[in-house]
Amino acid sequence: MARSLEGLFLYQRKYALDVLIETGMLGAKPCSCPMEQNTSLTNDSGVALVDASQYRRLIRCLLYLIITKPDIMYSVHILNQFMQDPRQGHWGAAIRIPRCLKSSPEQRILLPSGNPLDLHVYCNFDWASCPMTRRSITGYLVKMGKAPIAWKTKKQVMVSRSSAEVEYRAMANATSELVWIRNHLLLLGFPVSFARLYCDNQAALHIANNPVFHERTKHIEVDCHFVRERIRSGVLTPEYTPTHEQIADIFYQSLDQRQFHYLLGKLGVSHPYAPT
Repeated sequence: MARSLEGLFLYQRKYALDVLIETGMLGAKPCSCPMEQNTSLTNDSGVALVDASQYRRLIRCLLYLIITKPDIMYSVHILNQFMQDPRQGHWGAAIRIPRCLKSSPEQRILLPSGNPLDLHVYCNFDWASCPMTRRSITGYLVKMGKAPIAWKTKKQVMVSRSSAEVEYRAMANATSELVWIRNHLLLLGFPVSFARLYCDNQAALHIANNPVFHERTKHIEVDCHFVRERIRSGVLTPEYTPTHEQIADIFYQSLDQRQFHYLLGKLGVSHPYAPT
């Protein structure tokens, strides 16, 4: 298992190097974050590219790299929306990612041999953040012990009327992933000691824990309420986490350099050859 993971890392590292060469970024100055904070991209961000094929090749390469590079997940998700008609602004944001990869070539995910079999799930959202559709972007991270094993950035399928609803939907998506992982671990004979779902929205936690339907939740579809069933059955325990400690922030918004690297350290991505 360890050898196969090391082999995957080495192949991904070579692949990242190929991306730098192909885009002509091998000699570019490294940067510390894959996307500048408060970046807002739309369908008409600048003039259309004369040759869109290079943009599409770059995004396809980056879509492969997110298998082991969770820190670029959000940026690639945003840029992937403009594959049909990429503009100059999209290209300017896209070539920042190879520069970020260049700054941390040894970055990797470490799966410790003595890792505990407990699951921690972090989920969060950016309400109505898509400037084109006003749909919300949500993200979640699943960790087994200290190691990240699943992550996702997703634009919700409908416009939500409140931030609590968005967070509750994010919790439902994260719970679905948690249940799937937990069931597979049990099927393989690995007992999961406990599972915790971390959220920084008190209203969403109240909805998840409250079995009574009321005016504020009438508009939320029934399939979201399966979170309550998993709580009652003991599959997971919801917990509040302070906003500045919410690791899922990496997966739904661009952050400033300091907060990005702080959360990246908590995520479980390491630099094994960095000086101590």
